[in-house]
Amino acid sequence: MTETTTDARTVDPIRVVLADDERMVRTALRVILDAEPDLTVVGEAATGAEAVSVVRELRPDVVLMDVRMPEIDGIQATRHILGGAGGDGGADGPRIVVVTTFENDAYVYEALRVGAVGFLLKRAAPEELVSAVRLVARTDSLLYPAAVRGLAAEHARRNPPTAPPWAARLTEREAEVLRHMAKGLANAEIAGLLGVGPATVKTHVAAVLAKTGARDRTQAVIAAYESGFITPR
Repeated sequence: MTETTTDARTVDPIRVVLADDERMVRTALRVILDAEPDLTVVGEAATGAEAVSVVRELRPDVVLMDVRMPEIDGIQATRHILGGAGGDGGADGPRIVVVTTFENDAYVYEALRVGAVGFLLKRAAPEELVSAVRLVARTDSLLYPAAVRGLAAEHARRNPPTAPPWAARLTEREAEVLRHMAKGLANAEIAGLLGVGPATVKTHVAAVLAKTGARDRTQAVIAAYESGFITPR
């Protein structure tokens, strides 16, 4: 009997679409990502409308979406792709990471609200970019707690929070898990703090998402801030 081994190179690579109106930016991103054996750029788009079309055709795992583009911006494109305006992305849609120049860009916050799983700064180092794509492809969120707190605080100043019905439906442990999620902690880290197994934390996270009506961890954290359940300091 012949023994077989699994070669990491035989695993299907993470499929990425780049959406940015600057050709040089797309080229630089492609060079960085295609240099990794587990990543491959399968398509590019120069406008928001083109991004929607390309993503629906190619069905990538991850989309790097410039937040400001011609025709429709990254926010609207994200909404279309994930199903808010006739799309069919839903829970099985691609993981969208918006790319921006400024960390405190209000556009970033709106993109997170409509389903983006996180954001990257255009000045991010190549290794940060690669790590981010791999992270979100595993269905984790790309949260920067301090930045999200700042964006949420600014939103709260313009829109006073109102307590939602879901807050009362969270168990004490689910509420604790949500607060840890807002700190950017992964399931394993939360499990260590609570003294439970990662599978238990995963169950609590699923319950939090269901009760808050969130598509993913990022939206749950945004909902927690916007409702006043968590107050930015």
